[in-house]
Order: sequence, then C-alpha cells, then structure tokens
Amino acid sequence: MTTTNAAALPPVSLRQDAGVIGLVGLAHMISHFSQLLLAPLFPWLKDEFNASYTELGFLMTIFFVVSCSVQALSGFLVDKYGPRPILFTGLALLGVAAFGFSLSPNYTTMMLFSVVAGIGNGVFHPVDYTLLNRKVSAPRLGHAYSFHGITGSLGWALAPALLVPVAIAFSWRAALQTAGTLAFVVLAVMWFNREKFHLPVAAPAHKSAQGQPEGSFDFLRIPAVWMCFGFFFFYAVVLSVIQAFAPTAARHLHDVPIALAAMCLTVYMVCSAAGMVLGGFLASNPEKCERIVGLGFGAAALIALWIGLGSVPALAVPVLFGAMGFASGIAGPSRDLLVKRSTPDNSTGRVYGIVYSGLDIGQAIAPLIFGSLMDHEQYRGVWLGLVFMQGVLITSAFNVRRVRRTPLATA
Repeated sequence: MTTTNAAALPPVSLRQDAGVIGLVGLAHMISHFSQLLLAPLFPWLKDEFNASYTELGFLMTIFFVVSCSVQALSGFLVDKYGPRPILFTGLALLGVAAFGFSLSPNYTTMMLFSVVAGIGNGVFHPVDYTLLNRKVSAPRLGHAYSFHGITGSLGWALAPALLVPVAIAFSWRAALQTAGTLAFVVLAVMWFNREKFHLPVAAPAHKSAQGQPEGSFDFLRIPAVWMCFGFFFFYAVVLSVIQAFAPTAARHLHDVPIALAAMCLTVYMVCSAAGMVLGGFLASNPEKCERIVGLGFGAAALIALWIGLGSVPALAVPVLFGAMGFASGIAGPSRDLLVKRSTPDNSTGRVYGIVYSGLDIGQAIAPLIFGSLMDHEQYRGVWLGLVFMQGVLITSAFNVRRVRRTPLATA
C-alpha cells in the first residue's frame, strides 16, 4: 500500500488552496464550538433543570461517546459517498441540536439532543482531512494543518465568549438559539461554495500482492494506524487535563488568584494557535514530523513538571501556561502528518475516522481519572500525571514511525 499522494495532484493555485483551507477551517471551528455548547451554560442549566454538575457532565459524556462511534463509522461513508454530503449533514445536525437544546423542557430531552449533537460532531475529522489531503497541494499541506488546528482552538474560545454574554443579557435559551443560527449560517456558506468540496468517490479496491481485492477493513491490519489511534488517545487525555483541571490545580499549588487562574486556559489556547503557525512551516518536511512532535511535547512536559514540582510565583503561572501552549502548538501540524503518512490510498476517511475516535475516547475517560485526583485534592498528582501522559504521548509518536510499513510518499 502507498500513502495518499498529494504530490500527484496537478498544480493548484494559491487562491484555490486558500479557499478550500478556509472553508474546511470554518467548518472545523463550528465543530469545536459545538463541543462547548453546554459547558459554559452549566450554571443556568443547573438551576433550570435542578440538575447536579455530575448530571450535566453526563450530557458531555453522551456527546463524546456518540461522537466517537460516529467518527469511526463516518470515515467509511466519506470514502464511499465523498465528503460533501457528510459535511452538510454534520453541520445541519449541530444546528438542529442547538435549537433542540434551547427548546428542551427537561433533562431527558437534553440527553436526546446530546446524542444528535454527538452524531453531528462525529463527521468532521474524516471529512476535513479527506478534503485537505486530496484538495490541497503538497507544499501548502503543513500550513493547511496549521490553520485547521488554529480554527479548532478559536472554536473553543468562541463558545464561552459568545454564549455567556447572550445568556446574561437574554437567557440561556437565547444563547443556544444564537449558536444554532451560527451553525446554519455556516452551512449556507458551505452550500454556496459546494463545488470546492467536490471529490470523486473512492476508486474500486486494488488488488493485493496475493492478487485478492483489498477489502474495506484491510487498513485495520496496518500497525501504524493503531499506533496513531493510541497517540491521539493520549493527546486527548493531555488536552482534557489542561482544559478541565490544570488551571485549578495550579491555583491551589501556587496560590494563584482566581481571576489570574481563569486566564490560564485562554493564554494557553492563544499561544497554542501561535505555535501552530510556526509548526506549519516546520511541517513542510514530513521526514522530521516525529522529531518535531517529540521536541514540542517534550518542552511542554518540562514546563508542566516545573509547575508541578517547582516554586512558581503566581504571576508566572499564566506565562508558563502560554509557553506550554506554544510548545504544544508547534507540534500540532506535524501531529497530523503522522496520520497522513500512515494512510493508504482511498482510505483517508476510514483511517482518520478510526484514529481521531481516539480523541473522543480520551476526552471521555480523562475526567474520570483526573477528576478523582482533584476530588482528593491531589493537585500535584494532577500535574505529575499530566507529565507522565505527555511522556507516553512522545513515545507513541516514535512508535508510529517504528511500525510504519508503507514507504513514504511525498506529503
């Protein structure tokens, strides 16, 4: 098997590449935005439905478990029918879910629309990476991955920035209706630019070396695919800890004022986006992607170790979060190249669907483990656990390279 060869595509203009990259990034932003539809509104939802935070958190668990299942399956649909109809369906479901949340009369209905939102969210990574890998010219692919990661971070940042002020000014229902409107506006933008998403569906299966047709599930026998799955699982655990627990744990360890601790995640995300810009240039050489991942996450792990064990002034904590985010961001585009280099022809959607389902599984499991540490006030343990997971993440990246069986195609 050979990897999907972007270099075989005819020359593409910068304007055409930029159009595809921008539209895919916009859709990706809505996906990440929708992952945080409910969390910023928990204080309102708690009062409205007389629900505990555990019950509200279970809505997020439903979302990610469903998203994980759909992500693995949607990759097959993308390869069979092309990414365009799958993308439109995902955006429509996110819009429906947001309006459904806004009209929900009880907690049970919220659970139902969490399923709908999870289905909508599950299509995006197979769709996005199929479009980027097959539509964007090889020299710009690293920058495409960089922009894709940046838009995801912006989506996470946009959700609380938009939803909370609307909820304060009007109501939580109005906030979710605003989110639903945004999803449908983006769907309209995609529809009017639908020709940019056209791809021929996957070609018939090739013959294997033994003369037998290659089946739809043959890619599951590639060890590198499963190593990539493991890599993204550990990456999701790291990201989940940073998003949910690291700022609070650092606040308790270093007596950081609440207002300053609240800035830590925003600083991390902004600096991560900046790191991705630099990472896009570094990812132009696919031979170095594992080393860039190792250096980026290695630097982030050293900073995390410093926060966990060192004596850090309170004012320095947000700065260290920013440095950690920048280092992790540098590794982002090379992280995506790890998967591309392990992807057989005509299996892009399936491979990315399986691999990126590791993200949802990691995000579903991490809160159970690290949340327990927080409940027992093991704040240093949270940071040391984060460092350990970053170390496993680096090891898994190099294991991808070790087990990759396919020759490198120009990326």
